[in-house]
Amino acid sequence: MTSMLNKNQLERFSRQIILKNIGALGQKKIIQSKVLIIGMGGLGCPVAEFLTRAGVGSIGIVDSDNVDLSNIHRQSLYDISDLKKSKVMAAKKKLKKINSKTKVNCHKIRLNKNNYNKIIKEYDYIVDGSDNFKTKFLINDFSKLSKKFLVTGAISKFDGHIFTFDFKKKDTPCIRSFFQEKKISDDILNCEYEGILGTVAGIIGTIQANEVLKKILNIGKNLNGYILILDLLNLSFRKVKLNKLKNV
Repeated sequence: MTSMLNKNQLERFSRQIILKNIGALGQKKIIQSKVLIIGMGGLGCPVAEFLTRAGVGSIGIVDSDNVDLSNIHRQSLYDISDLKKSKVMAAKKKLKKINSKTKVNCHKIRLNKNNYNKIIKEYDYIVDGSDNFKTKFLINDFSKLSKKFLVTGAISKFDGHIFTFDFKKKDTPCIRSFFQEKKISDDILNCEYEGILGTVAGIIGTIQANEVLKKILNIGKNLNGYILILDLLNLSFRKVKLNKLKNV
């Protein structure tokens, strides 16, 4: 089985290959996987970093913004030298230093209903690291339509929410089963107004990456049909079942 991987890969990924749930075959699955990350902020940065370190073969990163000084305390792929640079290009430069074999595709755009389908069809797994509900609903709807596996994260203050949706499975609820579009405000996710502790973004983003890897490997339990709610100020963790709404 190890003949599937070259000497460099066996050494680089040796600590995860020895896990009985992964092995050489699992590592090959990781290398062959394609993941799209939407939003290269506090969530997208740790997702991209840890998936690259794990050996994911192809990663797409989507963000239209440039690096701002206020980003650096929580967006772990950027430093002072990246100020005013494109987030996706700065992130790609860092990721290629981590693992030059991971193909990083940059999309410096704002996602919309006209460009999303062209991008999403190239990937098997979708990670939502966006910071507004309009984009979250768009990602949700297109992932559902395309029957993709979606991991969504949301953060504010000391709190984090994580959802996974396996839209290949019948009767999977979606984010609209938890949030009603007409009754929410983007201020909930706005770090400028609500604030955010940098470590909260790192923790939630890392869990998102972990959920993607588990799905690629088809191991463990996932959150399909549930939401994981973390209060990192008081160390309260809850897993709540989502009920699929009619006509959603």
